[in-house]
Amino acid sequence: MCNMPKVTCLYIDDSGTRNPNHKSMTDQFRDWFALGGLLVHEEDEDAVRSRYQQFCGRWGISYALHSSEIRSRTGNFSWLQKLPTSEYNSFMRDLSDLLVQLPVMGYACVIDRPGYEVRYRQKYGRQQWLLCKTAFAIVCERAAKLARMEDRKLRVYPESGDRSADSALRGYFRELREIGMPFGGKDAGKYSALTAPELRDTLYDLKFKNKSSPMAQLADLYLYPIARGGYDPAYRPYQLLVENKKLVDAHLVPEQLPHLGIKYSCFELVSNTPNNIKAGVDSGFHAAPIAGTS
Repeated sequence: MCNMPKVTCLYIDDSGTRNPNHKSMTDQFRDWFALGGLLVHEEDEDAVRSRYQQFCGRWGISYALHSSEIRSRTGNFSWLQKLPTSEYNSFMRDLSDLLVQLPVMGYACVIDRPGYEVRYRQKYGRQQWLLCKTAFAIVCERAAKLARMEDRKLRVYPESGDRSADSALRGYFRELREIGMPFGGKDAGKYSALTAPELRDTLYDLKFKNKSSPMAQLADLYLYPIARGGYDPAYRPYQLLVENKKLVDAHLVPEQLPHLGIKYSCFELVSNTPNNIKAGVDSGFHAAPIAGTS
């Protein structure tokens, strides 16, 4: 009787607008599309779910831990507005402790939309790919490499969206297994992309999770700090992930980062923007929890 292979699970959510030609609805310095969340060994999932349930039980929560609602204290989390400051801080610290104590690693691909537009608009016009195709291929292929390094297979669990978006992800997943990475050109080789046979061998399956899934909610809570950290490394929730070694980059050597680490793509305009917070990291953040504020 053969042993079942060990499995790593990639739980992913999305953040931002996936259409590169869609005008941003904000004047903020950050304008991204991000796809990612967390990696977890399948055998550790019961422990993750148990800690999630304990947290929800302590606070009487019977609904999804939705990142944007927690940050803005709206929707199901509008009650946070009514808490005394000390109790609100207690809730946020408890949530932060939950996230940094889980046996998981944050993982994502974050694309700066203005940078993507500048880089590819002249070459491809309005025929540019949706940003989700680029991000999905990158994050799945890199996670598959990590799984192979541990002699594991990879299951991919996106949060279910609308029918069109889910259908697109199914198509991207099928193409990865059948054709391999969609990127070519002179720079492709330096990233040592997995071949189609290697991806077929490693990518087990793709299954969608509803918002009620604890793992999908935790992926959502991880993704926002990772995305925002590309623009604002002083953002305290991002710093807490870094300090607690909860991002995959903390477990890689420098030579591995370009092809295995969290991917921040098309950020040339960000690094050249005069008012970019990256240019002067503010060390005056102290009490902000990992869930953060908008």
